[in-house]
Amino acid sequence: MNAIQTRQLSVFRNAKPMLSDLDLDFPSGKWTSVVGPNGAGKSTLLHALAGLLPYTGSVTMGDLELSLVSLRNRARRIAWLEQSSAAPEGLDFGPRVYDIVMLGRLPHQSWLHLPSEGDHAMLEHVMRQTDVWDLRNRFFSQLSGGERQRVLLARLLAVDAEVLLMDEPLANLDPPHQSDWLEWQKRLVSHGKTTITVLHEIQFALEAEHLILLREGRLFYQGGSDDPLTHKALIDLFDGRIHLQKLGNHWVTLPR
Repeated sequence: MNAIQTRQLSVFRNAKPMLSDLDLDFPSGKWTSVVGPNGAGKSTLLHALAGLLPYTGSVTMGDLELSLVSLRNRARRIAWLEQSSAAPEGLDFGPRVYDIVMLGRLPHQSWLHLPSEGDHAMLEHVMRQTDVWDLRNRFFSQLSGGERQRVLLARLLAVDAEVLLMDEPLANLDPPHQSDWLEWQKRLVSHGKTTITVLHEIQFALEAEHLILLREGRLFYQGGSDDPLTHKALIDLFDGRIHLQKLGNHWVTLPR
């Protein structure tokens, strides 16, 4: 069963094709990683799935065409983590961390209603999970890049959506928090969530159950991450310039 399915999905910017005729299947309750060279259309694909870009073709979730679902209902079902921006650090003004994470609860709140006890309980849970609870009263602009990324991950988790879209979620995270992120991924999938990530770190992408490989806005290959045919396609995608090596239970990539 697929959580999201695209058929003949195309995206254009200034009449230039960014994605062309993509037929993709994102398995329900699984982790799918989208991999490809720079400019392959990975971020554009996530923008289209999140409803942030117009497209032709279809994007369906179950029997529903997502373009016909209200923004509020879509926001409850699909949560989105954008790429980190290089915003200035050290500024003593702006929203505080707690308020940033509370934005994840907006799809569940009535207009002009204050957050409920359940909202506050959810925030404490996800902020402790992402190790930002002690930062809750800090200004977001005071945080380092890695701290900001963990705050945005907490906001994503606060939505409690069925499908989580993450564009470069490991950006600015140090190795211990990268390891934490991997554990969160496995836990989310074990709880029935569907996660779709864009990752440059191929060794982390290979931890997913399913891989989608893009090149120049077109589908290059899709398949299981443990399938030798997927590994061959991955090496071909990068023109044979990488090598895959098994290390314990994990695959790592090395330059050829």
